[in-house]
Amino acid sequence: MDYCLGNIANFGVYLFMEAKPKFGIDQLLFGMKPGDVEALFGKPDRQFKDDEQNVIYLYNKQQWRLTFYEDEDLRLGYVISSNPGLELSGGAVIGKPIDSVKQGLEKHYKIWEVEDFDMTQNHFNEPNWLILQSEFGLVTKVEMGVVAKNLDDFDWKFK
Repeated sequence: MDYCLGNIANFGVYLFMEAKPKFGIDQLLFGMKPGDVEALFGKPDRQFKDDEQNVIYLYNKQQWRLTFYEDEDLRLGYVISSNPGLELSGGAVIGKPIDSVKQGLEKHYKIWEVEDFDMTQNHFNEPNWLILQSEFGLVTKVEMGVVAKNLDDFDWKFK
């Protein structure tokens, strides 16, 4: 996979990549299995199981935390990234003021539920299962999950 490398003081080298809610990030698609991801990006830097026995992959270079759902035959169902090169609808989001990011996304993402956790705020867009996490008014993480097709099935993009 070819990524464009950039360099920002305090962040070091980072990769430009496009977050695509409902789909994934660049070639990383919801529904992939661990072997599919490893074929594209290699072995993760760290791997473990969470309390629900989901398999978690951590990729340091991409700054990804990937969750493969145990009860969905280990399909990729959730992605968290704090990579400064991550773009959403063509614009960078990490390290940017949350209000200006949301304003720039108004055309595609209109409804946001905001939840406060101490110094952190989650800005949740449920129709796209997208969370922008902010601290001190700046976006620190982007979280995306596979969306439900109906009450029983997810809308897997990788078949």
